[in-house]
Amino acid sequence: MQTTSTNSAEPSSPALDRQSLRPDCGKCFALCCTAFGFARSADFALDKPPGSPCQNLAPDFSCTIHDSLRPRGFRGCTVFDCFGAGQNLSQGLFAGKSWLENPETKDEMFSAFKAARQLHEMLWYLAEAQTRTFDPDTSRRAVQLRNRIEHAVCGELPELLSLDIQDLHSQVRSTLMDVSAEVRASYFAAGDDHLESALKPGADLMGKSLRSRQLCGADLRGAYLIGADLRGSDFSGVDLLGADFRDARLERADLSKALYLTQPQLNAARGSRATLLPSDLKMPSHWHNG
Repeated sequence: MQTTSTNSAEPSSPALDRQSLRPDCGKCFALCCTAFGFARSADFALDKPPGSPCQNLAPDFSCTIHDSLRPRGFRGCTVFDCFGAGQNLSQGLFAGKSWLENPETKDEMFSAFKAARQLHEMLWYLAEAQTRTFDPDTSRRAVQLRNRIEHAVCGELPELLSLDIQDLHSQVRSTLMDVSAEVRASYFAAGDDHLESALKPGADLMGKSLRSRQLCGADLRGAYLIGADLRGSDFSGVDLLGADFRDARLERADLSKALYLTQPQLNAARGSRATLLPSDLKMPSHWHNG
């Protein structure tokens, strides 16, 4: 869908194109709870080295404290999203055989998951870029990149492990930035000159009050929005690629036509039932009483 006016009631994200990029933990071998490590912090209640099972992991790969992760100090687990890489790898490349059944595959499986997770995230962004660009050449470039990535994640294990992800990431980033410039140009920029100068990639907006602002068309790629007050603000056409939304206030904000928004960003933020979201993203459970 191409959006040229902030008056459109339609959300921007290509929901049907992203169905396979949603995590299905029941078909995964708890790869996010094993492959990655984490340090004790506000997001994790304990230290866990990479390549080892979390102490809360059950023998059937379920989480024994899934319904109380946040109050028990595991907020980071509720924010993480593998973009469907876990089940794709578990049931595809490893044919439904877990690292418990075949311990000799453990190291390769965990390494493959770390690579596949990055690739699936690229697919998430490219699906949107392909849909929102006005330029047939850019759309074609996005399709070619998606085909290349899909071939890697659905192909043979050696090919996935030998893939130059850094080079691929650079190509994807270039495409996403081209689409971003194109989409943002179709929206009105903020009218406040002082505010407009602060709205830039990588901006430090931690704890700032941007309440009820028309942020339309701003480039907040990689911006630090930790604890920012964004209640009631309009994010139409705003590039949010990699923006840090931890504890940001999003009650009544309109994110329905934001660009490059992901579920992990929403999971890290605070919002309410009145927050408007793209059709293919869901309201985090901790927002329900917001």
